[in-house]
Amino acid sequence: MSDHPAPDDADAPVDAVDDLPTVSCTRCGREWDLAYELDELAAGNQAVEQFALDHKQHTGHFPDDAATWLARCRNCPDGVERLSSRAAYRWAEVHARHTRHSIAVSHGTDGDPVLVEPGDWESSDPRDGSDADRP
Repeated sequence: MSDHPAPDDADAPVDAVDDLPTVSCTRCGREWDLAYELDELAAGNQAVEQFALDHKQHTGHFPDDAATWLARCRNCPDGVERLSSRAAYRWAEVHARHTRHSIAVSHGTDGDPVLVEPGDWESSDPRDGSDADRP
């Protein structure tokens, strides 16, 4: 027997949620709950990221508190804004590999950018001898 009284909503359906996560955007002057992303898209733990990506696609900007990673080429106007560091670094490495450009990768306003330089990865060009031990 419990010393705590049963909550008033003890008969509520198990899937009833009254504490949905919300996302706001001061540029749009709105706030959204993520019921659609959770219920219809079944985004689960990725609901906030899914909403942020959709918001960027349809409005041209990310909602508040979306800490993005920026990868900007130092030689040409190319660059990307991503929600994950892995995606930003992958883009930087691929761009540097194909163009031999240097890329600055940064997270919001956190410190100095990290440079991704051409040749920061192991070459797979058979002419450079790096894969001489391959069959």
